[in-house]
Amino acid sequence: MSTCDRPSAVRLTGANDDGRPRRMIIGVAGRNGAGKGEVIKLLLARGYECSSLSDVIRKVLSDRGLPHDRDLMTQTGNELRAEGGSSVLADRLLESMPAGKRYAVDSVRHPAEVEALRGAGQGFKLVWVQASESVRFERSLSRQRDGDATSLEQFREHERREEKNADPNAQQLDAVEALADHVVNNDGDIAALETALDAIL
Repeated sequence: MSTCDRPSAVRLTGANDDGRPRRMIIGVAGRNGAGKGEVIKLLLARGYECSSLSDVIRKVLSDRGLPHDRDLMTQTGNELRAEGGSSVLADRLLESMPAGKRYAVDSVRHPAEVEALRGAGQGFKLVWVQASESVRFERSLSRQRDGDATSLEQFREHERREEKNADPNAQQLDAVEALADHVVNNDGDIAALETALDAIL
């Protein structure tokens, strides 16, 4: 299930130098269990409209009558990038994001997605959410999503596949982290996360 609810977004006033309405985008990325969903909820509360690159994959799986488990999500995302280019998830999502609003985009997992979003949004920021392995693993266990790891070794194996890959169409989280404009630590509570996020907005 997507972490994104979709309340009415705050509309931006003004326009770019060429007369086009503004579209502000904040990308949210991080490893499994880092707390990206909590950052999205905080951005929603501040008037951003939430979108997720994973929603593009979920729609494809739903159209095929397939479940949204972790392995199928990863496999289908890689397949879509191989067929439509490494930025295809961002490209498809941007088609449904009209100008004049502020967006928080979750689940950025490839550097080509970062560049596509950066090129489409004025004042684009990529926020990398980080937390210690032990905290992330405990969060992963507690949420009990289909396909999530049930042991620490399995958790680490999932991460190794997502961090870097010889396949250019696979997830490349290490490369995404290197492109981050801001890093937010989420080892603490929601109040600490909120303070850290507000400092970069």
